[in-house]
Amino acid sequence: MTLFFYVIIGIITFVAFLHAWAKKEYNVSRTVVINRPKAEVYAFVRQLKKQPLWIPWYLDDPKVVIKFKGEDGKVGATSYWKGRNNIEGIQKIVKIKEGKVLETQLLFIKPYKSLSLLYVAVKEMDSNRTKMVWGVKGGHKFPASVIMLFYGMERALGKHFEAGLYNLKTHLERNKLN
Repeated sequence: MTLFFYVIIGIITFVAFLHAWAKKEYNVSRTVVINRPKAEVYAFVRQLKKQPLWIPWYLDDPKVVIKFKGEDGKVGATSYWKGRNNIEGIQKIVKIKEGKVLETQLLFIKPYKSLSLLYVAVKEMDSNRTKMVWGVKGGHKFPASVIMLFYGMERALGKHFEAGLYNLKTHLERNKLN
């Protein structure tokens, strides 16, 4: 019984050490150059209703249910989604720097609660080329802090962000915008 007790205490101590050592904050982003004017790119990406056209998680789940509330593209507009594997969340526009930056608060409700900040920033390279950054930042609580030591947010999100930006670039460069 004593050996069992020491093993349990050792495991708990090791996990507590990992949590203390783990990086709690994350910031993952990717960049793309889109051959469209900055105003057009920004007008498109600020609309929550346009996200299903380019964001991989929507494209990968054809049965996702999405509901919108508020004036799209304005502070306070929200989208609610519920997808396969019991994934559910809310995205709300919280900050707009017109023509430059869009920030949304992303609240995952299921399968676990998590709050992060998604951001999009655009910069004109020339009259028909726009550099766009798409990213997310937030923090990990226990036990996610320990799990992410071995998996990492770059690994979890990086390829999805790259795919999303490729989808966005392809869509905007091939289609007329309204």
